[in-house]
Amino acid sequence: MSDITNAYIPSAALTGSMRDFRVPGGADLLGRTEHFFKWQNLRRQNGLWPFSRATEDGPGTICSAQDDSGNMMRGVNFASQDYLSLSSHSEIKATAKEVIERCGVHSAGSPALVGNTSYSVKLERKIAEFLQMDEVVLYPTGWAAGFGVIKGLVRSADHVVMDMLSHSCLQEGASAATNNIYLFRHLDNDYCRNLLAKIRAKDKENGILVVTEGLFSMDSDTPDLVGLQELCREFNATLVVDVAHDLGCLGPDGRGHIGMQEMLGQIDIVMGSFSKTFASNGGFVACKSRAVKEYLRFYSAPATFSNALSPVQAATVLKAFEIVESEEGRHQRDALMRNILSLREHLRNAGLEYYGDPSAIVCVKMGAEGIARLVSKQLPQLGLVANLVEFPAVPKGAARIRMQVMANHSEQNIINAVQILKVAREQAEMDYDELKRPVERQQQAVA
Repeated sequence: MSDITNAYIPSAALTGSMRDFRVPGGADLLGRTEHFFKWQNLRRQNGLWPFSRATEDGPGTICSAQDDSGNMMRGVNFASQDYLSLSSHSEIKATAKEVIERCGVHSAGSPALVGNTSYSVKLERKIAEFLQMDEVVLYPTGWAAGFGVIKGLVRSADHVVMDMLSHSCLQEGASAATNNIYLFRHLDNDYCRNLLAKIRAKDKENGILVVTEGLFSMDSDTPDLVGLQELCREFNATLVVDVAHDLGCLGPDGRGHIGMQEMLGQIDIVMGSFSKTFASNGGFVACKSRAVKEYLRFYSAPATFSNALSPVQAATVLKAFEIVESEEGRHQRDALMRNILSLREHLRNAGLEYYGDPSAIVCVKMGAEGIARLVSKQLPQLGLVANLVEFPAVPKGAARIRMQVMANHSEQNIINAVQILKVAREQAEMDYDELKRPVERQQQAVA
């Protein structure tokens, strides 16, 4: 047993998931939260709660952070979503300072009223041009855009057909809009076709929204967008593609998988987020008509009833798009891909498996939740900041450490991270076996 891992970790801290507490019982709405907190705090007390951490000086390739108990750490950072390393770019920071001096820090209004600024109007036009679409609606977050586009367009008699691994914002938006929700097997267009055919055989009057992502962030894979759009045309359905994780950072011109599949301007609706590549919070929905834009502006609640992006946010995203389209942007994408391929190669050489195709998200397979939690416990002490992902965000028994690559990571950053991960994994497997033995002996005694 290592000195890093507590020999007396209770089994309850290594088992269970947040899904166990999603539908608590009892009449006391506040009191019934205690069961989750008790389980969460058991994990926290045993160093197995790696969530809600806070960085001290921004999402650099090396950063200082503290957990939600105030414990400090410093290490190489593969936990932040800053794929092109633009969050600390000198021009981005200069733009933010300049706009603060001119406009202040707050939009002070909804986009439906007087919350827009000249920067947000320019940003709408820039995104539309970048994606070869006609119109764009801005949202306060990417999550709001995903939720809002579905809830804004779909009514109770309509249908939503979505890839089963679609993001929470998309699934929540569908659940809020209709009970007619159909999940198809991940990336399985034939399964999607069968669902569409069954729906249209019974209902030719109501709408169907088909939902997928350009790049799935937990598995780092992408759908056949050409095939999905053709299916939508065949069955009079509408396609929405979430490009949060690939727009700006993948493809020779930064237009992600839509660009690489030569589908620019051909997808019905494209939505995305600024928080992965474009150095800001915020999101957008791009469409092909002014009618759709105006409808979403007044019937998509997160757009109508939230404050607009601040002038600082809109201006920094505009500057980020300018960089993405420049020679520097191409250089950063090339650097990012080199780092992605290097990380995958070093992981493979270390005997560590990962999911999916090359992207800024490299999820390293851990398997059992208990092992993954023990790995995650060690990482801060060994000098690596990386995110644990476990059920129900991913299937049970398929926990993983999610590594998020930045263009400015050095080769040494990558080598150090992989070595730390290898050491942590090997130790966690030994500790996990040791911790299981008393439980197994107890079970054998009972039997």
